[in-house]
Amino acid sequence: MKNVTIRLICIMLSLTGNTFAQKKLIKKFLSGTSDTSRRISFIPLPAVAYAQETGLEMGAIFITSFYTSKTDTITRSSAINGIITFTTKSQSNFVLKPDIWTPGNRYHYSGAFRYKNFPFNFYGIGDSTHKADEDPLGQTLLTITAEAEKLIGKSIYAGINAGYENYSYKDKEPGGLYGAEKIYGKEGGRVLYVGLSAIFDSRNTNTYTTKGSYLKLNYSYAPHLMGSGNFTGSLIRADFRQFNELSPETSLGFNINYQTIQGNDLPFYLLPQLGNDQVMRGYYTGRYRDQNLLTAHAELRWHFMTRFGLAGFAGTGSVFRNSEFSLKKLKPNYGAGIRYFLDPARGLTLRMDYAVGEKRPQEARQTGFYLALAEAF
Repeated sequence: MKNVTIRLICIMLSLTGNTFAQKKLIKKFLSGTSDTSRRISFIPLPAVAYAQETGLEMGAIFITSFYTSKTDTITRSSAINGIITFTTKSQSNFVLKPDIWTPGNRYHYSGAFRYKNFPFNFYGIGDSTHKADEDPLGQTLLTITAEAEKLIGKSIYAGINAGYENYSYKDKEPGGLYGAEKIYGKEGGRVLYVGLSAIFDSRNTNTYTTKGSYLKLNYSYAPHLMGSGNFTGSLIRADFRQFNELSPETSLGFNINYQTIQGNDLPFYLLPQLGNDQVMRGYYTGRYRDQNLLTAHAELRWHFMTRFGLAGFAGTGSVFRNSEFSLKKLKPNYGAGIRYFLDPARGLTLRMDYAVGEKRPQEARQTGFYLALAEAF
């Protein structure tokens, strides 16, 4: 099975023969002007993708942006984003992500609801898996997360979070690595967790950030409520970001990300994974997974036109077991991308990135092409 996915998100400007409607769409998506009215913005986009394991995937993406206060200019932009797609091989994907800032940014509420019935490729556990061991699995997952944060000091927030996750798997081609290896959580499982967060956030904006700092520390605990065979233990995450404005059009951002899972009988589906459209672009999500993950990135951004920008990025990272971190095992990633500003005034971007990863012996160099909403960090 080829591990190649071509994703296209198209803005269709000629859906109607009505000249007036076409002009309105052209003005909305291609105009060099910026709407600063602070009114509700709703942007629907068709989504089309193709992969050998899914066939043709079709659906829609929508971005709803608004302000909870139209008079308080320091209040950050809130958003509710969603995606719904279906494939010709009877698979589906549904995601809904609210991100709400109250007036004066005193409270921040966020979360996600996701249902996904999609295949993926399993390569084993660790930082040195092999392409030749690729084993296709069927996956069905349901995840619900919610976070609430309160401003308790200048740029300082305290928060609580909770989540529920349910996974099930099916070996699509028995006889491969998945069936042969001793892997905990092969049939799937459930996890319910609650946690606390501490956040420092001095960013000038929560969308296209050009200056300021962000640090989020989160500890979550999954108690023994789901029964035997399900995860009980701790999940810890740290996310640090620093942005420096080099000129009115150019900024430099840095990001350090750490994740760990601690407990007995760690299910493979909860292990931190190296590679996605945000962390370590260029690697297939799940190609490398283990108990801990540590990554560091830098990204140079150039917003040279009202609607368009460019970015170049580089980073390194690794997954590892407790007490087994090694600088020699750090993997590289680098690449570049184009930014299209769906809403320049609010910093809402559609990004297209091409990233390159490591080249392992007797394998092609790992690469990835991404079309995604919002910045990677």
